[in-house]
Amino acid sequence: MRFNLSNLDPFFSVLVPLGWTDLRAATWTVDHTADGEPGRVVRHDGSTLSVVTANGSRVVRNTPHLDPQPTVGDWLVIDGEHVTRVLERTSLLRRMDADGDRAQALAANVDFVLITCGADRPIRATRIHRSVAQARDAGAIPLLVLTKARTADDDAVDVPRLALEHPGVAVFETSALENVGIERLRAAIGGRTSVLLGESGAGKSTLANALLGRSEAVTGEVRQGDAKGRHTTTSRNLHVLPGGGVIIDTPGIRSVGLFADADAVNASFTEIQQLAAQCRFGDCAHAGEPGCAVAAAVASGDLDSARFESWLHLQREVASAARRSDPRAAHDYARRYGRAAKEGQARKRR
Repeated sequence: MRFNLSNLDPFFSVLVPLGWTDLRAATWTVDHTADGEPGRVVRHDGSTLSVVTANGSRVVRNTPHLDPQPTVGDWLVIDGEHVTRVLERTSLLRRMDADGDRAQALAANVDFVLITCGADRPIRATRIHRSVAQARDAGAIPLLVLTKARTADDDAVDVPRLALEHPGVAVFETSALENVGIERLRAAIGGRTSVLLGESGAGKSTLANALLGRSEAVTGEVRQGDAKGRHTTTSRNLHVLPGGGVIIDTPGIRSVGLFADADAVNASFTEIQQLAAQCRFGDCAHAGEPGCAVAAAVASGDLDSARFESWLHLQREVASAARRSDPRAAHDYARRYGRAAKEGQARKRR
């Protein structure tokens, strides 16, 4: 189906609640050779995609020749029941796949990543650090959302301390069942695309329903003993928020394999980068070198040692991921490591 450019405006207005912007409209108008109509992926089921266009909802077949492969949140060019291409992405939330050697797309064209943590369970700073780095890598803004805030003990979570432990990340305290903090969060993400990220049982689907003002996302029970939940959400789904914007609900993720670059990690630890600029040597590895401002800050207590260790761990992880995805880099690393090991053995024999 080919649209006349003069007739596109009505279609654009229908797509606005789904996240269609003036910039996308201008891009579409310039690319006037495209056959088909724009549509957004609202659900991904392997070989099929549920999409919404100005002409309504439909299910289309995914094909392996599409590059990149579509994911929830993508905008597509659709001709009847066929996808002809994926429109350029503004952002991509991704993680390491189960095999540990390539990126797995979680959601495209996202503006906010809502890192959900249940107040009824231990809140792990390292998991938050990892999720913040994921959001930075995607080009999205991370928001820390504390769920079930009224179901936990009053002293279970120190919210001001949580904000201090994660500088630059806004913290939202919510209780979906009591409608606490929902309006504040809805106002913060209104008109944009947000994705929920967190482990099973963290209350992502319950939070999504509270933001939607209707029961659309599937929820489930949480075990009383350890606050663990079952995977009630089994696929990623995009929902339209009242008043504008969309939210993507995702299955719980037990392990978040980081597929990002060092810059994304550094952007999550800006205070360490500021300290590193004061080190005596420009290539300081903060591993015992003289004049290391980072080590001095850890020793004095000005920099939390656990946060520094988390930064080191994530840096090692992204370097390892880069080597696994690049055979040449892996070969060079193995050669350097082998040479260093031989030199170490030679020194011991002297």
